[in-house]
Amino acid sequence: MDSEFDLESNLYLENNIFLNNNNILFEIVNKLEDIINNINNCPEINNIISQIKNIIISLNNIINNTNRNTNLIIDNINNLRQDIINNKLNNDDIMIKSMIFDYGTYEGETKNDLKEGKGILYYNNGNRYEGEFKNDLIEGKGILYDNNGGKYIGEFKNGKREGKGIKYYNNGDKYEGEFKNDLKEGKGIYYFNDGNKYEGDWKEDLREGKGITYYNNGDKYEGQYKNNLKEGKGILYYNNGIREMGDYYKGEKVGKHVSLLPNGEVKINNYYL
Repeated sequence: MDSEFDLESNLYLENNIFLNNNNILFEIVNKLEDIINNINNCPEINNIISQIKNIIISLNNIINNTNRNTNLIIDNINNLRQDIINNKLNNDDIMIKSMIFDYGTYEGETKNDLKEGKGILYYNNGNRYEGEFKNDLIEGKGILYDNNGGKYIGEFKNGKREGKGIKYYNNGDKYEGEFKNDLKEGKGIYYFNDGNKYEGDWKEDLREGKGITYYNNGDKYEGQYKNNLKEGKGILYYNNGIREMGDYYKGEKVGKHVSLLPNGEVKINNYYL
């Protein structure tokens, strides 16, 4: 299993570091012992010899402790490897694993060396996904955190937002509804940070089809949209009780508009682009 190879590679690297350090310490100890052996037993340098012997004792203690730590690391890694083998969930070898990619790092469950189950994907650009995976792709339910402070909570398919979900924007806007191919598509409600609200049809991330916009001043538009703007037939309900019906083009009123006043009076206006 790749996890075993990863563990063994880390062990090999750490073990070599310990061994290289030990070799250096051994050389220092040998040179110090050579110095002692070559020095005549003179009273004037007995104090120096005693200090050198103390240094040798300290170095030997370091070497022994390093060897013990190396053995402890080996035992822990071997135990971890055995735990993984003993606790695998089925013959397909589902396990917890950490993998590094060009675009980030994955931590979570795998199956046949692919991301499968629950996990966390950290992107190099600061984004983060937490949720379900299938066949090495984001699929199922999860949360995608944007590096700009926004987030999406909902359904995914083939690595993209698809199905029902809620998108929170860093400016305070919020969309709640359907997604397809990573874009808003289908039925959904968009809450603007200024208090306006749109409820209706979406296509390729834009308002398109039939919808209702509730304005923060109490007005309401109910009608058709195209390319994110009012286009087609619609009714505008004013907060003062007036109801106006007519056509729109690229967000602007066009042609004849009929207004019904609260007192029952009918008023007609013509608009030109």
